[in-house]
Amino acid sequence: MFSLHPQLEKDTVEVAVWPLCRVLLMNDSTYPWLILVPQRDGLREMHDLPPPDRNRLMQEMALASSLLQAATGAEKMNVAALGNMVPQLHVHVIARFSTDPAWPRPVWGVAPAQPYGPEALDTMLAKLRTALTPPRPPLA
Repeated sequence: MFSLHPQLEKDTVEVAVWPLCRVLLMNDSTYPWLILVPQRDGLREMHDLPPPDRNRLMQEMALASSLLQAATGAEKMNVAALGNMVPQLHVHVIARFSTDPAWPRPVWGVAPAQPYGPEALDTMLAKLRTALTPPRPPLA
């Protein structure tokens, strides 16, 4: 049975559910930052995924990167699966700008997280949900 690690539950807000991953928004307004979590129990590493799921994860990582870049106008996309603090397999997809506080370094440890305010969170979620959710076919 899949369950989200408590730290991810605390630090993120769900944006979408894709065929393999839950797509989460990191609650840090400093960087537009998605986290993809494969909905499979007990995974720590990408190589723990069976090959079809591993291929699907790569497709979803590429899709998340492309859609987040288009939605934010990011200059560069950073994609990483570290798992040093949270052992559950998850992939960070971070939109980067030459004006962000960490540029050109990695984002970790540079600035404390700045949670979204309620209005900013609603705006960002609406924007991302529109960008990341495929349109539904019309009803017959």
